[in-house]
Amino acid sequence: MTRADLNLLITLDVLLTEGSVARAARRLRLSPSAMSRALARLRETIGDPLLVRAGRGLVPTPRAVELRERVGPLVQEAEAILRPAEALDLQRLVRTFSVRASDGFVEAFGPELIAHIQAEAPGIRLRFVQKLDKDSTLLREGSVDLETGVIGAAQSPEIRTRALFSDHFVGVVRRGHPLATGEITADRFAARRHILVSRRGLDKGPIDDALEAIGLRRDIATIVTGFSPALSLARGSDLVAIVPERHTRTLRDGMVTFPLPVSVPEISVSLLWHPRLDADPAHRWLRECVRRVCGMQNSPDDMGGVPAETGNNRGRRPQADLLPDY
Repeated sequence: MTRADLNLLITLDVLLTEGSVARAARRLRLSPSAMSRALARLRETIGDPLLVRAGRGLVPTPRAVELRERVGPLVQEAEAILRPAEALDLQRLVRTFSVRASDGFVEAFGPELIAHIQAEAPGIRLRFVQKLDKDSTLLREGSVDLETGVIGAAQSPEIRTRALFSDHFVGVVRRGHPLATGEITADRFAARRHILVSRRGLDKGPIDDALEAIGLRRDIATIVTGFSPALSLARGSDLVAIVPERHTRTLRDGMVTFPLPVSVPEISVSLLWHPRLDADPAHRWLRECVRRVCGMQNSPDDMGGVPAETGNNRGRRPQADLLPDY
């Protein structure tokens, strides 16, 4: 019986990840013709075309989609086996990690995270990268080591995730605002002028859906792309801002916060990273630092139900775009 060429697993992993012969060739530092020959060998060995032409690009076959979920972990496990084990010396470790997160997350958790890291590994430096969208390309390319956010429907299936905490929405107004006193009924709430937060520039959101379900409609005075500008506008006007409670805790100082009179689902904020860093000791340590810092600010109720690291987000129900800044 002919023994299979296990080197083809690496080629297969890169081809299925990139979905392009040209990009796979560049990543493996091969010529396009050599990569085409490797694809031909894979097709013959597996007995499936794997990637087929669709317009100007290639799309995976059902067999390729199945293999993509299996071959990545196999290659990573093999690389981990062949990598020499080294004890992690945090006091001597010198490294810069790029963390992609919203400004609000940095404001809420950044100071404590930096202090936590400096106490254990003074040679570690964090580079925070602004998060403008939910595209996971930077994680795949290795430009970003870690990311925080709400898992969306378009999340790349190979990305590893771990839930950090849940957050819920609250209403915020300036002191002296008509809603600063008295019972906040749905009618009083809807009668005021509001700020809508939408990164994509939408003119309505989950709050509007909840109000419409009970026959009410609010007046959207302005639309902004983040929670910080929403709070700044609410602080200096009679507008109402709707923001996540934990995410904006420090930004709401001096303002009046109230529970929403309509039901809006909570969201789960997660940690995201590429599987190539799964076994990296320093990266695993950093992930644990982020988890601990976010957990320290949890209430006892928040701490329940935080799952262990998962291989990917398969089986998770994508959340609505309730939290555009995350």
